Amino acid sequence: MSVGRLIASRTAMFCCDLQDKFRPSIRHFPAILSNANRMLQSAKLLDIPLVVTEQYPKGLGSTCSELDIDHCSINCPKTKFSMVVPEVKAYLEEKGTRKSIVLFGIEAHVCVQQTAIDLLTLGYDVHVIVDATSSRTDTDRVFAFQRMRQAGVFLTTSESMILTLAGGSDHPKFRDLQRIIKTEAEDTKLLSFPTL
Repeated sequence: MSVGRLIASRTAMFCCDLQDKFRPSIRHFPAILSNANRMLQSAKLLDIPLVVTEQYPKGLGSTCSELDIDHCSINCPKTKFSMVVPEVKAYLEEKGTRKSIVLFGIEAHVCVQQTAIDLLTLGYDVHVIVDATSSRTDTDRVFAFQRMRQAGVFLTTSESMILTLAGGSDHPKFRDLQRIIKTEAEDTKLLSFPTL
């Protein structure tokens, strides 16, 4: 049984469909973007490969401009809900030492959930950043988290993940990571749902 131990050098980060057209309809979207940016900055500092997807970008637009994805290893348009499209699967196979995936984005109950289940099926440990993941409704969001946890996904927060990947205050990039988490993560109202 996996306990979800994370090692930065064996981890990849997945940013799922955080696109402009979703801005008006996703619950807590500004907070989700802010917390997602914390993850993206951390990935850059820790040299963790970043995989970005965009759901039907022709109709839904590009990744939100306030997100720094310039360092992404692959940015893949898709029409399938899961991020595990052939290009992403080939990239993961090429990076065979990456066994843990940190996943966040939208929507929790569709693209994120299907990605998580596909990755679990392929044998990866999956860690979903709950304060950087949302849906159009809180009901869909909360039940997606419950469904993913039942399937074996580890649920965590942006700050917990950043500090876990650092491993300790002796990490050479710890001061830089500390600057990222110095400002508290944006509240995405998860504590309103005691079932989590």
